[in-house]
Amino acid sequence: MSRLRALGRPRFRDVIAGLVTGLFSIPEGMAYASIGGFNPVAGLYSGIVSTIVGSMFARTVLMVTTLTSALALTSQSVLTAAGLDPTDPSNIAALVLVAGAVMLLFGLLRFGAMMNFVSNAVMTGFTTGIALQIIAGVIHDATGYRPDSHNTIGKFIDAFARVGSWQLAPCLVAVATVAVWAAFHYIKPLEAFATLIALVVVTAGVAILAVSREVDVETVGDIASIPNALPPLELPNFAAMPELLAGGLAVALVGLAQAAGISAAVPNPDGTRPSTNKDFVAQGAANLAGGFFGALPTGGSLSRTGVAVSAGAQTRWAGIFAGIWLAALVLVAGSLAELIPMPVIGGLILVIGLELVAGRWRDIKIVLRTAPLSAVAMLITFAATTQLPLHTAILVGAITSLVLYCVKAAESAQLIALRPNEDGWERAPVPEQAPSNEVTVLHYAGVGLFAEVPRIDEEWPTVADSHNAVVVLSMAALPDVPSSKVINALTKWATDLQSNGGRLIIAGVSPKTENELTRGGVVDLIGEDGILPATTRVFGALEEAVERGRQWIAAHGDN
Repeated sequence: MSRLRALGRPRFRDVIAGLVTGLFSIPEGMAYASIGGFNPVAGLYSGIVSTIVGSMFARTVLMVTTLTSALALTSQSVLTAAGLDPTDPSNIAALVLVAGAVMLLFGLLRFGAMMNFVSNAVMTGFTTGIALQIIAGVIHDATGYRPDSHNTIGKFIDAFARVGSWQLAPCLVAVATVAVWAAFHYIKPLEAFATLIALVVVTAGVAILAVSREVDVETVGDIASIPNALPPLELPNFAAMPELLAGGLAVALVGLAQAAGISAAVPNPDGTRPSTNKDFVAQGAANLAGGFFGALPTGGSLSRTGVAVSAGAQTRWAGIFAGIWLAALVLVAGSLAELIPMPVIGGLILVIGLELVAGRWRDIKIVLRTAPLSAVAMLITFAATTQLPLHTAILVGAITSLVLYCVKAAESAQLIALRPNEDGWERAPVPEQAPSNEVTVLHYAGVGLFAEVPRIDEEWPTVADSHNAVVVLSMAALPDVPSSKVINALTKWATDLQSNGGRLIIAGVSPKTENELTRGGVVDLIGEDGILPATTRVFGALEEAVERGRQWIAAHGDN
């Protein structure tokens, strides 16, 4: 009851938005399930329980949790790689529960920030590769010709090399579907319904022509029977779960990465702050519930969320009603979906794939024009997505993101000299040699002193010909000192200065850094007065360190 009270009151516009989203879920859900080679019925079921539970708990209140194309493809790849039959509902349920548990755990452990480390370039390469996989996956449905290649690019080459093997009827139905969609897509009041209208109109036309035997194409009913019934209770294959741990992690990462951008794109109407971690928990709960009711792995769907928003959604009740409406539609008229021609679904998937590419085209151009290193990461991820199993491509993308982040962090790290002026401090070039009987102030600017140590060591002023030189090293920007490499470098710099009558003073350190320097023996070397913790006053520790350095020089004299 407390959860229901927390949901607030539904609004009439949420009821309408839920109806539109539920209707849209029929063709899109079935299409996405078909993309992964799953029973189209699973696509319908993925928009019921999972969507209701996800909307109940999501902190991004308008986010619709359901099946996406990337999740469908990744799930099929994971199950196949694990040697499990992807058409067995118990295997699917096992994967959904594993992915849901990972999502839930990530949310509870507050791992939401890790999504910030997946670069836009990597996500661009991944989604573009997914778009091509989507299009390649429906070549048979749209043309009647099944390419022999298992490689995405190879499928396109094979299909276009054998255009003469394409069948006329599926091609005409697919083209008609795209044409009807395009006609209504550009009519603003009907834009949100273009997919649904294309589905209904072309299906009706094909059904009429089929009666007179003027056209004969494969339908959903030839693949699967859709009962007028709610999703049945499905027990998972518990024995397969250990084999699905790595794959479930990959599926979870895909779902979470896709959903992470929704909170930025669709802010909460009531002005409340979204929470990536709470959204992780919501998606985990959605999968843990949906896995027992025939759903495929689900996550935040930008396309379905966009439909709900454009239809006037105002609260999380829009997503809840979307699941309720879809359940009602399946219960009352589910068997009618068996009449849908597969070339119609193929045509709609072609549209979805092309829209995904078009949506990323601007990002592709920006990355290629402005960031050579990011462009390499984008191309690596794109190649992995089109050439490797998707769960492997995801890991390649994650590793590429991590490497890209580390390289950029290392490039941004630098050692700069500071000198006082009338307004405080100004930047200056790092001197090649530390001046004798003077205080040289150096500041390390970076996220962490680790991989940068060799380069910083090259920039460090020489002290061989210096005497009584004091170097003040500001480490205010450094969160901690995690490596013996850093301890060794600081020890070397301090020892070199002491060997020439000088000293090193470290200023602005955090308590954790001070503890690490103490345990590493640096404080024993430079003395307790050689390290100054950060103060609440800006440059307070730095100014005090400079004063101590001047006192050192005065006490030791100019010998």
